[in-house]
Amino acid sequence: MTIVDKLKKIHNNILSTASRVTVIAVSKTFSLENIQPLIDYGHIHYGENRVTEAIQKWSELLIKNKDLKIHLIGSLQTNKVKEAVKIFSYIHSLDSERLALKLHEEQKKINKKIKYFIQINIGNENQKSGVTINDADNFINFCRNNTSLDIIGLMCIPPLSKDGGLYFSRLKDIAKKNKITELSMGMSSDYMDAIKYGSTFVRIGSYIFGERS
Repeated sequence: MTIVDKLKKIHNNILSTASRVTVIAVSKTFSLENIQPLIDYGHIHYGENRVTEAIQKWSELLIKNKDLKIHLIGSLQTNKVKEAVKIFSYIHSLDSERLALKLHEEQKKINKKIKYFIQINIGNENQKSGVTINDADNFINFCRNNTSLDIIGLMCIPPLSKDGGLYFSRLKDIAKKNKITELSMGMSSDYMDAIKYGSTFVRIGSYIFGERS
């Protein structure tokens, strides 16, 4: 099965739920040679973990194909913000006031509107990035009141080997409370479960491209 066939299968699965969902093909670590068949097919949403890799991989293509949308799904350090705002259309890992203010400052300089997801540490795991559940409401309000960032949604990565539905449901509740409509949750192994709980963006890598070396 080709990567295009795999993407079509994902779309067919989603259509069976009658949900409006954007599929982000997580292309991190894969070369453009691997990704090109999806671009040729017309898929436009791609996910990258690192700013430097995204710039090297996508800069020239974005000049030729302005429809492409590159999503930052990995953590973002403030010293990479200036580069990040140039290459990404969506950032899924907004998680601190300092980062929010820096993004606000840098995107204004180049007059660019990026769409943002606030990352919530939905399992309160020490090793993961994200705003804690207890701080979520205050941080959402901070971004709305103190920045010009276009906060469209919330993102989470549930703990491994746990009931994902519990965590997806929690994120949905936070979003509903704060009148946020977009949810970035669900990956190759659990995207259909995430969609049941209202996910509107799914981040799928290994199912499409295969395992990373």
